[in-house]
Amino acid sequence: MSDEHCQRDTVRAATPTFRKKPEFRYDAKYAIAYTRVSTAAQERSGLGLDAQRHAITDFAKREGFTVYEWFQEAESGGGRDALERRPQLAAAIDAARRIRGPVLVAKLDRLSRDVHFVSGLMAHRVEFIVTELGRQSDPFILHLYAALAEKERLLISERTKAGLAAAKKRGRRLGMKARDSRDVRKIAALGAAANRRAALERLAGVKLHVADALANGRSFRAAAQWLNERGVESPGGGRWHAPSVLKAAKRLRLRD
Repeated sequence: MSDEHCQRDTVRAATPTFRKKPEFRYDAKYAIAYTRVSTAAQERSGLGLDAQRHAITDFAKREGFTVYEWFQEAESGGGRDALERRPQLAAAIDAARRIRGPVLVAKLDRLSRDVHFVSGLMAHRVEFIVTELGRQSDPFILHLYAALAEKERLLISERTKAGLAAAKKRGRRLGMKARDSRDVRKIAALGAAANRRAALERLAGVKLHVADALANGRSFRAAAQWLNERGVESPGGGRWHAPSVLKAAKRLRLRD
């Protein structure tokens, strides 16, 4: 197997230990590992990923599996169409078919929180093993666990809504209204700072494009046209306009 296939570019946050494929042996028992977090921020921080990796690694060691390849994703697990928005899970399923092995996940909700979605995965004829539940050869067991988990979430949601409604009826203040002005100002300041950091992160990806657009003394209107003609999306995902180019240039310190 060539070196260029020994590492997947898509698993950005994993350590090298988790990224390198082992040398394929026909007498080994291989499995594919899949980890997921809900947001890109969680993926960058590594929160939750390490625990998933260690749970899968410990399970594989106990059960005699060699993890052949790791797939990692940052995407919400909700919705019946989740597989269309989760290319790494689809790739993990394809990889499991090729090696004729199972897909290992740390927890059932890392596959999905939707019972219909979990049920649909069973149609791919690939074994899914949830390490915290142990190995279950019957796909019906996973379907049953998913149904129970979904029902539990619905009951928790209904109890929470009923409790909040009852508290509100008794005149209790909820949410931000229940906090004093000092806490509100502090939370607002933290939210504003987080928004600024997020805006700078989005702008960082287009900094070179904005700099090129403003080269040769182009006006902000001309720079916006230059960016739109080349298909460069604004940080918000839309078209550029003179004011948005001006704001981006100031935040990126390309203009005073």
